[in-house]
Amino acid sequence: QKFNMQSGANLVETLDKVKEQLSKRGAKGIRGLGRTFRQMDSYDGNKKVDSQEFATGLREAGCDLNKDELSILFGYFDTNADGVVDFDEFLVGIRGKLNARRQAIVDKAFLKFDDDGNGWIDAADLKGVFDASQHPKVKKGEMTQDQVFMEFLQNFGDKNKDGKLTREEWNEYYAAVSSSIDNDDHFVQLMKTAWKLNKN
Repeated sequence: QKFNMQSGANLVETLDKVKEQLSKRGAKGIRGLGRTFRQMDSYDGNKKVDSQEFATGLREAGCDLNKDELSILFGYFDTNADGVVDFDEFLVGIRGKLNARRQAIVDKAFLKFDDDGNGWIDAADLKGVFDASQHPKVKKGEMTQDQVFMEFLQNFGDKNKDGKLTREEWNEYYAAVSSSIDNDDHFVQLMKTAWKLNKN
């Protein structure tokens, strides 16, 4: 299908609609979308979904789009018109990438625990350091720090439940968190508080 100005305007509106609906669910919305796509893809692992899976994944993540909107979105991300969409590209398109300043603090936090540089960290190593005192739900008395930590681990989608978090999972989690925080300073402060990175 030809991509004209009308489609372009509708695309921007549709992308905004998806972002808005996902942001209402916070980091869980985008993380959930990624997890849904990965589960669909598990049989062949090519990180691509067809239009039916694409529609199902968005619906399960809480995005309510009509057929035209789905078609515009799918057509835009199906860059080589082969009838499938690379869902990693789609997720980056929706949530954006970490900018250099944010990526640097995310890397710093990861490397604080990946002492041997093997590319993964043990969840047990995080427990003694993780500070959830600044978490909004802890401040309101709705959750304990332990509950926040458990939810934090679950959000990583530790698929084989071995308590190990890969660098990819770490980056993906914080890209989702980052997408709901507009201010760089706020994001950096959140990371410094959570992982006690205040030295230098």
